[in-house]
Amino acid sequence: MVGIWEEWWLRLLAGLIGSGLIALLAYRARSLSGSGAWSALIMGTGFVTLGEPIWFGLLLAFFVSSSLWSRWKRKSRVKKRAEAGYAKSGRRDAGQVWANGGAGLLLCVANSIGPAEGWLFAYVGVMAAVNADTWATEIGALSRSKPRSLLSGKRVAPGTSGGVSPLGSAAALLGAAFIGAAAAALLRLGPQPAWAAAGEAAAPAAAYIAAGAAAGLAGAFADSLLGAACQAQYRCRVCGSDTERAEHCGSAARHVRGFAALTNDRVNLLSSLFAGLLACVIGRLL
Repeated sequence: MVGIWEEWWLRLLAGLIGSGLIALLAYRARSLSGSGAWSALIMGTGFVTLGEPIWFGLLLAFFVSSSLWSRWKRKSRVKKRAEAGYAKSGRRDAGQVWANGGAGLLLCVANSIGPAEGWLFAYVGVMAAVNADTWATEIGALSRSKPRSLLSGKRVAPGTSGGVSPLGSAAALLGAAFIGAAAAALLRLGPQPAWAAAGEAAAPAAAYIAAGAAAGLAGAFADSLLGAACQAQYRCRVCGSDTERAEHCGSAARHVRGFAALTNDRVNLLSSLFAGLLACVIGRLL
């Protein structure tokens, strides 16, 4: 029989090998930068070592699905114009990796210390929010109609923080529901979590799908609202365009509104935490 420590080392080794392979492939496919690949290796290893397969599985579902959308639409001229003012685009760096998965890893650690289904519901909400936001960004950028500002309701340029479109909103809902459905499937097909093995009755599959869809969509809109009202915005001193980047056209851009400390990555983190809390509440109600 394999002891606790032997099992822990085996999971650590499996996490290093599996996460390292995925990070390397993603780096070669230009989905991750160098810092992003190292961060993905560390994060993936943590999920495999400390959590059941569902924890790593949901992280993988988010990363693979969002990367596929990004690669499929990479050559679109409409998408390139929309992304011109984004703080970051293309390859995910360390900041984006930790903003998207850092809260989930903390929940995984908490679950390893005191297993409970509430931790998993919160995790579903966190991953549903970041997946919804990513799908909305990747697919919504292809909208032929200009988005509307959540604050004013007026038409704004594609890529403007706080701008939403019907296509982007539909993509956000589908991306959020996808994570909820993936969680339900992994619970049904994979090994039982520790709390279920201890006798705690699991919520029905529909509860995970509903929590993922509702909390993820709410998190995506919270992200847009925070982006429009509070995120740092700059104006290029060279071309005059508005951007989320502190540097544009090779020179420092002028800060025009929002909090300088509230970057796009931090907005993503805050909105995902909100979605995690909401999913946990929904899980308890259902």
